[in-house]
Amino acid sequence: MDHRLIRKLRPRLLAWLRRSRSGRVLFMKRFPYKDIKRATDGFQSIMYTTSHIAAYKARFQDGGVVLIKEMRDYDQGKDAFYREVQLLGRLHHRHLLALKGFSTGHRRLLVFDNIERGSLKEHLTDPIRTPLDWKTRLQIVIGVVAALEYLLLFNEPPMYHVSISSSSIMLDENFNAKLSDVGLQSSGENYVTVPHTSCAKDCMGQECGNIMFQLGVLILELVTGQSSDDRAADLVQWIREYRFCSSIHKMLDPDLGTSVSP
Repeated sequence: MDHRLIRKLRPRLLAWLRRSRSGRVLFMKRFPYKDIKRATDGFQSIMYTTSHIAAYKARFQDGGVVLIKEMRDYDQGKDAFYREVQLLGRLHHRHLLALKGFSTGHRRLLVFDNIERGSLKEHLTDPIRTPLDWKTRLQIVIGVVAALEYLLLFNEPPMYHVSISSSSIMLDENFNAKLSDVGLQSSGENYVTVPHTSCAKDCMGQECGNIMFQLGVLILELVTGQSSDDRAADLVQWIREYRFCSSIHKMLDPDLGTSVSP
């Protein structure tokens, strides 16, 4: 009986494997393009943009606010895009923005999880929002480091592009950091390519050097309250001119008040 069942299911199993290898996305929701266009107010609700990616805030009819990423200049064909979807779909970590689905209508779009509190940049630069206290800022850095540990050390192969900036770090309802810019097509010159080896063997190389630079700039943003955007070098130069170690009190974000531990 078991042998007959196996012979009966074998053609279906082989067909399933062939479809999987051909680039078809399995177990991932496909969103209608018209629903995404409506949810993003005609792609007007821009959160951040580069030459490769445009990210939009979207509100669907169920009331949830999510992040939509448009993959620009993606000329590698649909199979490459589907591989990107499958790659992101298998990443699961509390400090990564989870992929919910995709759309291949008039644009190649990725639909990510809830971003009700928006981006870290909004909390650092918007005067209407309640300033983040020191404890919350430390919590954000710890969350980003935990996500990097997962991407670099606990994935096989550990080969991803990662961009770290206040614009692309989203915050959940408890102000936990969520990296949103991870994948084969990341944000332009800020991306970091992780090689097919353990990071422990390559941390002195350019790849980990770039990622440490981005993390350092993020920490400077949290300490000073200044947004680097595409001008990370300007922020670093400003810190150098002030001689950080001897005049840190002049560079602290005034919104921190007395919440910083001495």
